Amino acid sequence: MAKVATQALDRPSRSLEWVKQAGIVIGASLVVALCARVTVPLPFTPVPLTLQNFGVLLVGLLLGSRRGFAALALYLVEGASGLPVFSPAGPGGIAQIIGPTGGFLMAYPLVAFTAGWIYERTARRFAWAALAGFAGEVVLFAGGLGWLFALTHSLSLAIKWGLYWFLFAEVIKILMAAGFSARWNRKLSSQG
Repeated sequence: MAKVATQALDRPSRSLEWVKQAGIVIGASLVVALCARVTVPLPFTPVPLTLQNFGVLLVGLLLGSRRGFAALALYLVEGASGLPVFSPAGPGGIAQIIGPTGGFLMAYPLVAFTAGWIYERTARRFAWAALAGFAGEVVLFAGGLGWLFALTHSLSLAIKWGLYWFLFAEVIKILMAAGFSARWNRKLSSQG
């Protein structure tokens, strides 16, 4: 009888926890959408320079592998359904997912999962966050360049359009996401 009463008392707290986690995932997808608004179209490539990748890394590092993956999968669903969450430099919706930036977009859930998975298994320090972010970027560029290669049938053109112009900015994004994540975790550990 006492076990049944305890389970009944646990149900509202489990429901509230589920609502809290869903809110975190939805909020994280919106953070990436806001980062996508900061875009610089480049005249020599169909791939714009954007803060989206920073948002993806940040979500993965802060939320971990499962919630990070969920947030970015939700982000893709939001974009595919026509919500204006993708970079405004593209056509939006499904057209953006199958366009030149599609490989990068489709890799986002895996990027967040990879960065989060590595970071949640480490000492939560800056160096580990940067390494996890770098691993996420490898997944990102594998997806993005692979997609560009499939569209252009040219490895050199895929690399020219999707890699050269972005390396320096991606290093900065990795370092920013790693710094923010490490600081956040340090703050959480000092409070707890």
